[in-house]
Amino acid sequence: MNPVQKISGIDPDRRAFSLVEEFKAFAFKGNVIDMAVGVIIGAAFGKIIDSLVKHIIMPIIGLLLPGNQGYFCWKIAVGAKEVPYGLFIGEVVNFLIIAAVLFVFIVKFLGWIMKSKQKEVAVAPEPTRDQQLLAEIRDLIKARS
Repeated sequence: MNPVQKISGIDPDRRAFSLVEEFKAFAFKGNVIDMAVGVIIGAAFGKIIDSLVKHIIMPIIGLLLPGNQGYFCWKIAVGAKEVPYGLFIGEVVNFLIIAAVLFVFIVKFLGWIMKSKQKEVAVAPEPTRDQQLLAEIRDLIKARS
């Protein structure tokens, strides 16, 4: 044994192997991979919504309101500085659309799926033989009374 092993009482090779095994158990669980796929799909979905807001919705709003460049030119001048509030409004609309779609998907759609699964689970299981006999005894006692 080398002096490090004597001092710590832990074999460094065994400790490193244990760390690798723990990492593999964590990283390759189904939940972690599912979560990673969800994050990637969510990022792509965010880009689609961002494009929808920037290239379709906000230009339509820009057509309805005065201004030659749409919401890009909506600015407040404070001295020599400008505050581009049109860009902020575009980001707020972007957020509201993403929030609305997520609400509909998570709360309504997944809620509906969870309720249907709960109904499947809520069906009472068949009574056991003991329960059937007890029910028959109960019915016989009620019939005699």
